[in-house]
Amino acid sequence: MGKKTKRFAVLLLAALFLSGCAYGVSPVTGVLYTGTKGPVTATGATGYSQVGSASCYSLLGLVGIGDASIDAAAKSANITTISHVDHKTTSLLGIFAKFTTIVYGE
Repeated sequence: MGKKTKRFAVLLLAALFLSGCAYGVSPVTGVLYTGTKGPVTATGATGYSQVGSASCYSLLGLVGIGDASIDAAAKSANITTISHVDHKTTSLLGIFAKFTTIVYGE
């Protein structure tokens, strides 16, 4: 293995290691870009008239901030009875990532 190949391999492994935390919870991930939505849970409540969301962010997989809890998302829209919860994950090159919890309810 040549020096350039070894350097490339080390850089690739470092990028994958550093970006691992930036992906959040997603059914699939992409090294270049991730843009997914998916279900989290559902309750016995039917219908909804309000939608609330809460997000957290990651920079380089080194710094993560925010509150993407179901509680924070429900409070953002004054939801007291939750119908169902979804999530949305966006990541770009492991440099920036955003995870959003979306709550539907009354």
